[in-house]
Amino acid sequence: MELDPSAYPALKFFDAFAEVEKSQNRLPHWRQDQAAYFVTYRLHDSVPEMLMNTWRIERDQWCEKHPRPWSADTEADYHKQFSSVIDRHLDDGHGSCLLREPANAGIVAGAFHHYDQRNYLLHAWVIMPNHVHVLVSPGEVDSLNRIVAGWKRFTGTRINARTGASGAFWQKDYFDRLIRDWDHFMNVARYIRRNPVNAKLPVGSFVAYEAPWVERVLS
Repeated sequence: MELDPSAYPALKFFDAFAEVEKSQNRLPHWRQDQAAYFVTYRLHDSVPEMLMNTWRIERDQWCEKHPRPWSADTEADYHKQFSSVIDRHLDDGHGSCLLREPANAGIVAGAFHHYDQRNYLLHAWVIMPNHVHVLVSPGEVDSLNRIVAGWKRFTGTRINARTGASGAFWQKDYFDRLIRDWDHFMNVARYIRRNPVNAKLPVGSFVAYEAPWVERVLS
């Protein structure tokens, strides 16, 4: 498809020649200012701890044998072996799946859009029963860490208050990937669109959004 660049936002992708900020909590994170990211975070009970422990051990062993920086092929192999495994566990529907309730999903969707086109640019997202996927470009004001922390803090507090629960709502950390290029961006947008279908979710048990320009390109 021939695209008119003026009709779409300017996207910044991973620059292999630019400085990369690296941090690690329970998961590794790479940062470049205002680049696009694919973000996934999940409810605290969305993956049984036994499965997560096995995943962490296998991931750590693999990472010891494949020190960074990674080639594109090595990074692809990592995500095939480990990111895709987590996605399959999430789509199995473990845990309370509190985001299946429209009122709870609405709180999350409202948080996403509160600062859209001010502190960040939302491209696509889906709220699944026990996790969310977001394709987003942070702006100049906030880092990705601050944006995700704000989403999680606000929504966890509001949903706990609504349901009368207490304690952790979201899992502590989150997964993110720097978007490499246009093809990677569109593959992630397609993945987000197809996730409910691939997980065989009925209508009403998920909420999804695409920016109008993303919807046009995917249609």
